[in-house]
Amino acid sequence: MNGDNFTVSEQLVSPAYVRQGSQARRSHELLIRQLLDTGKCPETGWDENTIELFLHELSIMDSNNFLGNCGVGEREGRVASGLVARRHYRLIHGIGRSGDISAVQPKAAGSSLLNKLANSVVLSIIKLAGVRTVANCFVVPMATGMSLTLCFLTLRHKRPKARYIIWPRIDQKSCYKSMITAGFEPVVIENLLEGDELRTDLKTIEAKIQELGAENILCVHSTTSCFAPRVPDRLEELALICAKYDIPHIVNNAYGVQSSKCMHLIQQGARVGRIDAFVQSLDKNFMVPVGGAIIAGFNESFIQEISKMYPGRASASPSLDVLITLLSQGANGYKQLLKERKDMYIYLASELKKLAEIYGERLLDTPHNPISLAMSVKNLDEQRGTSVTQLGSMLFTRQVSGARAVPLGLVQTVNDYTFKGFMTHTNNYTCAYLNAASAIGMKKQDVDLFIKRLDKCLKTLQKEIQTEYATENSSQSSDLVGELSRSLSDVLHNEPTKDNLSA
Repeated sequence: MNGDNFTVSEQLVSPAYVRQGSQARRSHELLIRQLLDTGKCPETGWDENTIELFLHELSIMDSNNFLGNCGVGEREGRVASGLVARRHYRLIHGIGRSGDISAVQPKAAGSSLLNKLANSVVLSIIKLAGVRTVANCFVVPMATGMSLTLCFLTLRHKRPKARYIIWPRIDQKSCYKSMITAGFEPVVIENLLEGDELRTDLKTIEAKIQELGAENILCVHSTTSCFAPRVPDRLEELALICAKYDIPHIVNNAYGVQSSKCMHLIQQGARVGRIDAFVQSLDKNFMVPVGGAIIAGFNESFIQEISKMYPGRASASPSLDVLITLLSQGANGYKQLLKERKDMYIYLASELKKLAEIYGERLLDTPHNPISLAMSVKNLDEQRGTSVTQLGSMLFTRQVSGARAVPLGLVQTVNDYTFKGFMTHTNNYTCAYLNAASAIGMKKQDVDLFIKRLDKCLKTLQKEIQTEYATENSSQSSDLVGELSRSLSDVLHNEPTKDNLSA
């Protein structure tokens, strides 16, 4: 209610009580005012009542919620199900206009305001997470792969002769397909094995640029967050190479916002060289449903160009989800989650190392990967080749999600390109291994339960292999005894008699 309504209310209820209610309402409104003034994530998270009040205020600004609205067009925010309308807080019009996903909709001032605030709040969090000089970003209702495609399509207009994308290999289909979908030819650069780690081959990348010609290359497509033993690309060196040859640089930062190391690499790359845009997933970094990403960069006009490349309006759900989440957590809450994730990485590494040593395995040494870990399962692979994939299946059926059991020698063809040693990020890695990641939101009990179930799975497999070995040896022994018995029988049957001897 506004001030006039509170004044009228004093005719019905004690003025002292009304003033108290008015002050309580005012405290909610002050939080909303601060958000509108700063455009930044509040330091302290909001309670649900304030968030719902704010969303209700936004929704009644949209034309579909006007009391006297008369819609005669084809897109008037009509929703058949009340449950669907409530699920979206009656913010039905989505975001953007037909020519620009960031444009304001005349029919939907509330949804447009939601969109602007979501982008602004997310920008403040990216700065908080370590990329302090980022200039602009926007939430796009597509996952990381299609968001990368949108970046490549925007670059097409700037580099009409280009047909290649230089891509240090990472074995994830969506990364590869994002380039194919945009109509470009990925040039796969194999990684270098340094100890246990797979790292960027800078010399081969520069040689390939010289061979193909810089004008024929759309961009370098690098990666920060990845599965160990693959580690983040050498972004600073790649950024320098891109600046040297005047080639754009797009970074796949899928789940890198939660890692200060990944964000530092992006910040440093932009400081010393060239990074045009970096793309990150909403669900992996902010714990919201799948279906959204953030495209960010250091040149405001280029990020605006990317947003204008998106055809038509878009769903407001990803923007709504991330705004609600960040308002409820606040900047302090998100920083606490980042700290807890780092602590869980150390704890997971420690527990995984202890377990590996029990089974004669080891935690692979991948210090440059700040999120993912890998434990060798070399013995399983050598004793029975199918045991590695069986381990992955056993963990999944025991409700362990996210762990990846990676055998050697897998071959996978994606859009006519054949990856040898698929999932290991190289043609010939040294051993089979199991992946686990310390991602945002993980708790100590998750680590403990994972280690407990992994231990049981390894024990079960070990017993199976020992039983098979014993059975095989027993069968071989039985065959040997049978053969000896038959030989002895033949000897006795053919034993010479006295008559034979005299003859």
